[in-house]
Amino acid sequence: MDILTATSISNATLPAGRPARLLSLARLRLSLARLRTQNRRYRGSGGVSAENRGAGFQPAFLDRRTGLVYLSQFADGSPAPVHLLDGLPPELVVQRTAAGRVAAVRDCVVAGFVRDGPFLTRDEAMAELAEHGREVLYA
Repeated sequence: MDILTATSISNATLPAGRPARLLSLARLRLSLARLRTQNRRYRGSGGVSAENRGAGFQPAFLDRRTGLVYLSQFADGSPAPVHLLDGLPPELVVQRTAAGRVAAVRDCVVAGFVRDGPFLTRDEAMAELAEHGREVLYA
């Protein structure tokens, strides 16, 4: 199965007899809007940076293709206290704003956290906090 990227989609051909239906790439990739939606969804659960920072969670991203984990950073490389796309490597970037900021990254990138080594998804971070008690949130 071929994966269509933002740069190759204009050259894509569909098999004969198939309807010309393409999934919205914007729905599949991690974007600024998607990060905001995730933050709203996980608010109050421990799945956002502001609620789990005190328990040692650092915002991070997992590239599911390579297994590499990237701590969230500002564009200058300094650590970011929240999920920011600007510090991710250029090979993961698929869209930039007019000002040059990263607007979206490849669909293989997942937002989550690192705590004591392994990458945790937002759901895993939320479950870990629930298992160890809510008091750890604001320690």
